[in-house]
Amino acid sequence: MTETRARNRRGQGELLRAEIESAAMRLLDELGDDEALSLRAVAREVGIAATSVYLHFADRDALVLAVLRRFQRETAAEADAAEASAADPLGKLRARVLRVGASAHEHAGLYKVLHESALNRRVDMSFKRSIAEDTTAAVRRCMDAGAIPDGDAEEVSLDLRAAVHGAVSMRVNQPDATWPPLAAQIERLLRKITAG
Repeated sequence: MTETRARNRRGQGELLRAEIESAAMRLLDELGDDEALSLRAVAREVGIAATSVYLHFADRDALVLAVLRRFQRETAAEADAAEASAADPLGKLRARVLRVGASAHEHAGLYKVLHESALNRRVDMSFKRSIAEDTTAAVRRCMDAGAIPDGDAEEVSLDLRAAVHGAVSMRVNQPDATWPPLAAQIERLLRKITAG
């Protein structure tokens, strides 16, 4: 049983909000299903009364959206850092795509909720566009540098993201199948899609 948590001092409500988000993030990653998440379970994980969750989130969807936005921001930051560590435009694109794929694979439950849940049809999730836009910009830089054939950067980016999402989704939804290493598969997909 979870111990009761010590109350935050007055004016530290944002700390509790962050703890609630973190607990929900862990649970969603384990469950892989936003509809299986209960606010009561999140409250238990944090060590607070279920009613305290409602002081920060109107309902389960609001909490799940906050978690998914945070996951998206963290993934984007990791992809930016990976890109920054590479020297040339193609290396930067490779690092970015590999990091996004690895993050999705490492957090399969969150990935599933972010991309495959019914929540996508119920609420605005336009915040997901940031990674797509950053990948398109990385593809354009490769084209401008002559590292890959010139063409429609958005189309190449879409093909690349669809391939990576497919590779991750297959692993998430068929975990008992025998798969090649994700990084090696992404490398092959990247070479094929950017070959022109």
